[in-house]
Amino acid sequence: MNEPLSDNAPQPMSDEDRYSRLRLIGWWKQSVLKEAKVLVVGAGALGNEVLKNLALVGVGEIILVDFDRIELSNLSRSVLFRAEDKGKSKAQVAADAVRSLNPEVKVTPLEANIMTDVGLGVFAEVGVVIGCLDNREARLWVNRSCWKTTTPWIDGAIQEINGVFKVYLPPDGTCYECTMTENDYRLINLRYSCPQLREEEISAGKVPTAPTIASIVAGWQTQEALKILHDLPVTGGVATVFNGLSNQTYQTKLPRKEDCLSHETYPIPHATGLRVSEATANELFQKAKPLFKSEAKPLTLHLERDLVSSFRCHECGNQIEVLKPTLAVYRKDAKCSECGHPEMEPIILHSLDSEDALAKKKLSDLGIAPFDWIRITSEEEEQFLSLDGDKNHFFDCADED
Repeated sequence: MNEPLSDNAPQPMSDEDRYSRLRLIGWWKQSVLKEAKVLVVGAGALGNEVLKNLALVGVGEIILVDFDRIELSNLSRSVLFRAEDKGKSKAQVAADAVRSLNPEVKVTPLEANIMTDVGLGVFAEVGVVIGCLDNREARLWVNRSCWKTTTPWIDGAIQEINGVFKVYLPPDGTCYECTMTENDYRLINLRYSCPQLREEEISAGKVPTAPTIASIVAGWQTQEALKILHDLPVTGGVATVFNGLSNQTYQTKLPRKEDCLSHETYPIPHATGLRVSEATANELFQKAKPLFKSEAKPLTLHLERDLVSSFRCHECGNQIEVLKPTLAVYRKDAKCSECGHPEMEPIILHSLDSEDALAKKKLSDLGIAPFDWIRITSEEEEQFLSLDGDKNHFFDCADED
C-alpha cells in the first residue's frame, strides 16, 4: 500500500491544488501554515501587501487590527481597497478581500485600537505579529506586549521609495525600545498636553510612499514570518534597509539595552474563563485567592493601562467619574461642565485593591481589554490570570474542546 506523502516529500504537480508550486519548496509545510495564527497590526499600504501575501500562501488564521477608515488617497497604495470602499472600515474591507483571494483563510477584522482593545492573550495565541504601523507609540505598545508574551514580531516602515524591516525575537534579543532615542520619546510625548492627557488632534505630516516599496518591504516581512512559522533560522535585532534610488540594501545590527523597560516577560497565566464584559474585579479576585499562600491578605490588581477614574475641578469642586484608560482620554475631556475651567485634574489609577469600591465594577469598565492577562499581587507573591473567556472574540475556537 502506498504511504501518504508528507509535506516535505516530493509532491505530484496538480493544477487542482492551489499550493502545488509552494509545496515544491524543500522546507515548505502547508500543514504548518494551515494551523498558523498571525496578528497583523495595521491595514494601510504595508498591511494590504502583507495580508495579500498571507492569503496567497494559505495562512490558516489572521487577526487584523486597524481602527481607521478608507480614504481615496489610500487607493494608490492599497491593493485590497476600491473607490466604492471610501469611508468603510479598513479592517473589514481588507478582511473581505482576503476571503475573496483565499476562502480557506479565516480572518477576524477588528476595528479597534491595538493599545486599548486587544489583550495580551491575543499576542500569546499567535505565532508571529507583523507590524504595519505608522507611529512610535503603537510600535512601543506592540513591542512591550510581544515581550511580555515572548511572541516574535516583525516591524516594517516605508518612506518615498525607501524601506526597512526589523525582526524582534523575545526574550533575549534586541527589542524596538532598545533602539529608541530621546527624540523618539519626545515625539511620543508631543501627543500629550501634559504627562497624563492626550491631545485630540495632532498635526501629523503625510508621509510620501509608493506602492512599489510597500510591496518590497511587506514581501520581506511576510517571508520572515514564514521562516518563523516553519522554525527556520531568523536573524533578529538587525535592521534591513533598502534604498530605492540606488537599489542598495544593507543591514545594521541593533544594540540591546540590558536595562530596557520593555524586557519584562510574564509566565503562562492561570485560566479563569472570565469575560471582561461580564466579570467584576471582585470575581477576578475570588479566582485569584486560592493561588496565594494566605487567602486572608488583601490583593492588588495591576492595570496594564493606567485608568482615569475621575476628573476633579479645583475651581468649583466639581468631580465626575470617567473610568477610561489614559490612552483613550483627551485634553478636551478635562473641561469642567460646571464652571468652564479648561483643565480639571485627572485622578489616575495604576492598580486596584480588593477592598476598593471600584472592585465592584466590570473589568471592561476598568479599561481592561478582552482576553487580557492580569497581574495580581499580595505582599511578596504574584500570580497571573488570563481572561480567556474572551478568546472566541478573536479566534475561531470551533475546533477546540
